[in-house]
Amino acid sequence: MPRTTASASYAADWGILLLRLTFGLFMAGHGAQKLFGIFGVHGLSATGRGFAALGYHPGKLFAALCGLSEFLGGLGLAVGLLTPLAAAAVIGVMITAVATVTGAHGLWETHGGVEYSVAITVTALAIAAIGPGRLALDWFFRWGTGGWGEAALALGLGGVSAAIVLSL
Repeated sequence: MPRTTASASYAADWGILLLRLTFGLFMAGHGAQKLFGIFGVHGLSATGRGFAALGYHPGKLFAALCGLSEFLGGLGLAVGLLTPLAAAAVIGVMITAVATVTGAHGLWETHGGVEYSVAITVTALAIAAIGPGRLALDWFFRWGTGGWGEAALALGLGGVSAAIVLSL
């Protein structure tokens, strides 16, 4: 059976939905660990002590900001709502993670390196650039189709937010 443009487009919408749901829900879960102490992590107070040890004061505030960015950014990506902003939230957290934690350990995750953080950043940026697809809440809005502007917004806001956090 010959492949049609309509069937390829339909498959792409389901493919990006699968990517958004998997990636977004994992990110939301990662944020929920910090915020609510679920999925085997001790929650905001323990995460706050970890952030304080990294030099963020007050640690609990920065842990909450990080957790909220991951949680809300992940949920936004999962359902395809405010996709460029959701991507920016995730990108900002990952840039900060590279600058403060993983960057000093090289490339590979096995040595605590940037591999995982870079993969998360690029995935969020790619979703902003491609757009969330037709199976998303954003589909009805101008930014729902993705593009260079949406990608630039996500990367720019993520970078600025990381720069602000790193300067504090």
